[in-house]
Amino acid sequence: MSALKDVDDLTLEEAGAEHARLAGEIRAHDKAYYQDDRPKISDAAYDALRQKLEAIEARFPELATPDSPTRTLGAAPSGKFGEVRHARPMLSLGNAFTEEDVTDFVARVRRFLGLGEGEELAFTAEPKIDGLSASLRYEKGVLVTGATRGDGETGENVTANLNTLADIPDRINGAPDVLEVRGEVYMSHADFAALNDAQAEAGKPAYKNPRNAAAGSLRQIDPSITAQRPLRFFAYAWGEVSEPLADTQFEAVARLKTLGFPVNRDMARVTGADEMMAVYRKIEEARAGLGYDIDGVVYKVDRLDYQERLGQVARAPRWAIAHKFSPEKATTVLNAIEIQVGRTGALTPVAKLEPVTVGGVVVSNATLHNQDEIERKDIRVGDTVVIQRAGDVIPQVVEVLKDKRPTDSQPFDFPTECPVCGSHAVREHDEASGKLDAVRRCTGGLVCAAQARERLKHFVSRKAFDIEGLGTKQIEAFYEEGLVREPADIFTLKARNDAGDVQPPLQEREGFGELSVANLFGAIDARRTIGAERFLNALGIRHVGETNSRVFARAYGAFADLRKAAQAGAEDEAARAELLNIDGVGPAAVEALTDFFGEPHNQGVLDRLLAEVTVEDAEAVATDTPVAGKTVVFTGSLERMTRDEAKAKAQSLGAKVAGSVSAKTDILVAGPGAGSKLKKATELGVQTLTEDEWFDLIGG
Repeated sequence: MSALKDVDDLTLEEAGAEHARLAGEIRAHDKAYYQDDRPKISDAAYDALRQKLEAIEARFPELATPDSPTRTLGAAPSGKFGEVRHARPMLSLGNAFTEEDVTDFVARVRRFLGLGEGEELAFTAEPKIDGLSASLRYEKGVLVTGATRGDGETGENVTANLNTLADIPDRINGAPDVLEVRGEVYMSHADFAALNDAQAEAGKPAYKNPRNAAAGSLRQIDPSITAQRPLRFFAYAWGEVSEPLADTQFEAVARLKTLGFPVNRDMARVTGADEMMAVYRKIEEARAGLGYDIDGVVYKVDRLDYQERLGQVARAPRWAIAHKFSPEKATTVLNAIEIQVGRTGALTPVAKLEPVTVGGVVVSNATLHNQDEIERKDIRVGDTVVIQRAGDVIPQVVEVLKDKRPTDSQPFDFPTECPVCGSHAVREHDEASGKLDAVRRCTGGLVCAAQARERLKHFVSRKAFDIEGLGTKQIEAFYEEGLVREPADIFTLKARNDAGDVQPPLQEREGFGELSVANLFGAIDARRTIGAERFLNALGIRHVGETNSRVFARAYGAFADLRKAAQAGAEDEAARAELLNIDGVGPAAVEALTDFFGEPHNQGVLDRLLAEVTVEDAEAVATDTPVAGKTVVFTGSLERMTRDEAKAKAQSLGAKVAGSVSAKTDILVAGPGAGSKLKKATELGVQTLTEDEWFDLIGG
């Protein structure tokens, strides 16, 4: 309706310009879809363009020229194949998107035929296969021509290619002398997956969906390539025929089956919109189990004499319509729930689905978010579910059809151990709400392979061990090769390289050399002694960053004492209470600390690391300095030391360092170029010092 409303506001001149733009865009998409087999937009987006064009022509009929996309079909043959002129045009279908559209379609047919409400009007309803339309011409029982739809009037001659399909007979018995059988060439989900696996092995790009794969496979210049592709065929209609196949659509399709053509077993004969909708819902729910792609249900008037009377309008017959499924939703079966572990240790449940195409993309996975989401929706393995995919958003389960649930189903038991490393997986308490966090996380930070790369990158970063020359790129490469899988491996790398355990040796590799390797090992050795604050921060414990590491380290002095207290806190409430009494840390940090040190898997990794490095006691917090207990902010360019050095010095003197100025700020140290922070400090009456005045104050 929004498109119609926009059209109502257009002048004829504006409508003409918009019509030309839309027509050009649609023709370009038709070429991409029908000739190149590489659509650039989803079916839903294409339908929206065509609906807008139709709305413009409805209001301004003079714009509906014979070459308008509303009056033409597909795209002209590409020129790669010979041309075939269809004896009868291969028409497209009008679309229905809602139950109201279906009811209107039935009413239009009744009005056109002059049928009263009491007179029977039957339809056929069948799945709308999402493949490539093809026409097979038989003369005296022999296949003489096979063609694509093309622009509806002229198609491409792909007889040799179609002859390779096992579903298409090259000879038939008992048929009219002339019979054009029409149907859809498609590829099953299983065959599509196998084809993409083969493409990947050959280093070739994967197909986006089965329809693209089927179209690309059929339109090969070399028929031997088509013969290698697992293409299939459903017959559902006919073109020119020298004598009638039957009196009704339903009987005619049954006749095609007796002639040896595969037809869809889910085709049904119905009367009225209610029965049409019932079949639509039944097919939609069964969609995932069909094993091939469909994108809606096609309704056709059953009596062939009625079809003749109804005829066609523009590019579509009046006697048929395609009821499209929602472009963003599909019904499928949830086969399994897999737990994936992210780089932060978060356990994320993923639904493994019976593959189904949504929005032009084959979907076999959907996010289940977290444990609470599974429990709230009561999602179980074996459930029939509705999934949604909007644009590039990750598919998600939006509804469970519980009336289709297996009788032996059981609630999903969310794991309390990490599936990657076996460490405890816990739910933390949110400090603000006091409730359990929605995400369950692995506590095996040092040992969990899912987290290892990110943990190692943090371990060597500037505010942790700060190992020069060992950055993200080197960590990725060393981890991939197995040279560095845990922190201790960094410090044993030189010995292993010297002993010949690293092959080829680092100094013989591209990007390395004798000098660069010597520099790297020198940088590593320079960090074999480290302060307790940096060491704790380097472990990458959630909620225990630079600030909390300093608070914990200074509260205990020796790292061994902190470790002992944290391990005790994992099992003993009194020990945990002692940690909670430390000024400046909250429950989340204490919980994360005790979870980490209480996890047995971390102990061995930690012991191996401590065998390689020496952790110095933390510097005690001064209480008798001029700035002890005060909150300090640094701004501008400092000239006598770096910002990090200034912060560390202030903290060693018992000051608290903040990043922004507030009413709680006691001192602002302003270097050259100070801006908004200095202005705010002045407004709040905060004591402001130059860098030299700061050093005079602290006696530096």
